[in-house]
Amino acid sequence: MFRIFTILLSFLASVCYGQLGTGVVRDARTDAPLVGATVQLVSSARGTQTDRQGRFVFTNLAEGTYQLRVSSVGYRTTEQSVTWSAGTAGPVVINVQPAVIQLNEQLVTTAQRTEAPEFVRPEVISVVTPRDLRQRAPRSVPEALIGVTGVFLQKTNHGGGSPFVRGLTGQQTLLLVDGIRLNNATFRSGPNQYLNTIDPQSVGQIEVVRSTGSVAYGSDAIGGVVNVLTKSPQFAEQGGFTGNVFLKAATQGMEYTGRVEVGYQSANVAVLGGLAYRKFGDLVAGQGLGRLTPTGYSQISGDVKAKFRLSDRYVATVAYQDLEQDSVPLYHRVKLENFAYHQFDPQRRQLAYARLEGFYNRRFLQSVQLTASWQRQIEGRQSQRNANPTAVYERDETATTGLTLLMNAEPTSVWRMQNGVEWYYDRVESSREDVNTQTRAVTKRRGLYPDRATMSSLALFSLHTFTLNRLTLTAGGRYNAFQITTPNETLGEASIQPSALVGNLGASFAVLPAVRLVASVQSAFRSPNVDDLGTLGIVDFRYEVPNANLEPERSLNTEAGVKVRTSRFSAALLAYNNRLTNFISRVRAGRDSIQGYPVYLKQNSAESYIRGFEADAEYEFIRNWLAYGSMTYTFGQNVTAAEPFRRIPPLNGRVGVTYQPADGWWARAEFLYAGAQTRLAQGDKDDNRIGKNGTAAWQVINLNGGYRWRNVTISAELQNLTNEAYRTHGSGVDGVGRSAWLAVNYRF
Repeated sequence: MFRIFTILLSFLASVCYGQLGTGVVRDARTDAPLVGATVQLVSSARGTQTDRQGRFVFTNLAEGTYQLRVSSVGYRTTEQSVTWSAGTAGPVVINVQPAVIQLNEQLVTTAQRTEAPEFVRPEVISVVTPRDLRQRAPRSVPEALIGVTGVFLQKTNHGGGSPFVRGLTGQQTLLLVDGIRLNNATFRSGPNQYLNTIDPQSVGQIEVVRSTGSVAYGSDAIGGVVNVLTKSPQFAEQGGFTGNVFLKAATQGMEYTGRVEVGYQSANVAVLGGLAYRKFGDLVAGQGLGRLTPTGYSQISGDVKAKFRLSDRYVATVAYQDLEQDSVPLYHRVKLENFAYHQFDPQRRQLAYARLEGFYNRRFLQSVQLTASWQRQIEGRQSQRNANPTAVYERDETATTGLTLLMNAEPTSVWRMQNGVEWYYDRVESSREDVNTQTRAVTKRRGLYPDRATMSSLALFSLHTFTLNRLTLTAGGRYNAFQITTPNETLGEASIQPSALVGNLGASFAVLPAVRLVASVQSAFRSPNVDDLGTLGIVDFRYEVPNANLEPERSLNTEAGVKVRTSRFSAALLAYNNRLTNFISRVRAGRDSIQGYPVYLKQNSAESYIRGFEADAEYEFIRNWLAYGSMTYTFGQNVTAAEPFRRIPPLNGRVGVTYQPADGWWARAEFLYAGAQTRLAQGDKDDNRIGKNGTAAWQVINLNGGYRWRNVTISAELQNLTNEAYRTHGSGVDGVGRSAWLAVNYRF
């Protein structure tokens, strides 16, 4: 009787409210059903996930034809047109191909601020996929980028990690979290630790646009854009709770990590939240170096993201992230600069945002996205020199408010465009106290930055893509205006209103279906920020003094290359030249010194260029067996100073082979390498983290493997098998020595 009632109720619901769209997702090679695959109705707010039999259901659908997009870790994203009507016989079947090859196969959002297949884009984009993150279980978000083509990781300290994209980092590389700027008014010109304020187990994918991104995202995107996309909960027609437990441990006490996630899914509400605690012991380096003390620290984090389907047209997303690190030491300061201790305490980042998306499916208004965000970064610095009774306590707090409106349109079948307005406002609070540890007397001093300094930015941008048979053309422009104010009781208030107009042109042409020629020209800029205008104090190996007469840095990047994609082989080769003008450089102020550090002043004085080539390839030589390799070469020259550009990475890359079925066992052997870097700028020679003769070449072998069975994934890695003693160029700590880690992930 109950079954009859259920069938009758379903029939009445379909008659009164719409059709029932059903289907099943299967592995195209094995015909096995896929569990937990995400199924979306393209250009709508509807989405769901497959059950244990690979089935999915959409209720309350009008009769008609729909475009479905299916995605799952380890499989190619697939789109398929389906028609549901009263006469539809049985569920639709969608077969998806296992993705052994990942290069040129991803859907990316960063390049054009909307989803697009990376293969057809003129830009070349490096993607750290969900499969990479699951199998490699990186210790930190920066370390997830190790070996990525076009990216070189420098680590000032074990709690840091700054990506160099095409030879640039810090202020000249833009970092995003879910499309929201991580860069703020106090970002330094050199390497920093801020990318490490994101929990790596909260991340779903990382996209690196290896070319300028100022048209889409504004200031700082001269070298490229790193966009960290956190995990998102998915809607499901059948409501229920989910959970995940992640545990990881490394040898010699170098890491103990635990994270718990809990989620809820239904047709209209989806929530995912997580808590994590990490304890990192002192790093143990390679042969002859041993344990580096002090390098260890602890970290606690929490995050939550909720999605609400308000109707078939509107989806709202709210998210909050909070991460705090305590007692993060700067090893090179203790080892080389006579400090008893020098540490970040606390290092904290909070991000809250709300995003409303509306789907209208009209020619001049396909969809609208409105994002409001608030972010706060707190950096405390504590230090005391040996045999000196004075302890220094510094604290910088930067609060950023943002608002972005993005409108997507498709005026014709060959023309897509994104238009937007973007506003950010930063407020900086900076303080310092010198405490005499013997008398407990406290002396208040000026902080590293002018207290109550502000920076605001307002921009209009427009991005366009034209698809003409075998040819894809892109074009865009942005106008950005700024106001930076730095109040200072001693030096007086300074205020500037710089602006910039930038544009780009790109082309991707299919010579053959599997071969595309790509080329682009992009202008970019970086506005001076509070760090440029108001820094007063010790930074790295120097003492900086303020300069309020700065203008935006500018660049013009040209690049050309080829992309290849077949069923078993994929490759990308690109050459570029980035001309840098009006660059803000540090100029030695005579022979003055303060507290034993040379005095530097920032000026718009440098004209430089950075050029190079990037190559990577993947080849499935036997079913499920993949050989891969990459190489990145960067050459930089400061034309004005007639010397090499600072901190240019050496030739570097990786070669590996992996056994990679869609499920079950996997195994990987990987060889990472970097050449010697002996081309040094004067700033490199003055940097105590770089040897007088530069940085030696190094090679490291890692073995990674694991097993995935139903709800359990076990992964492990043997690092630096030969126990090589090495240091990446410009780093303040050495690379990890021979060691191992084990991670267990359980879904329920």
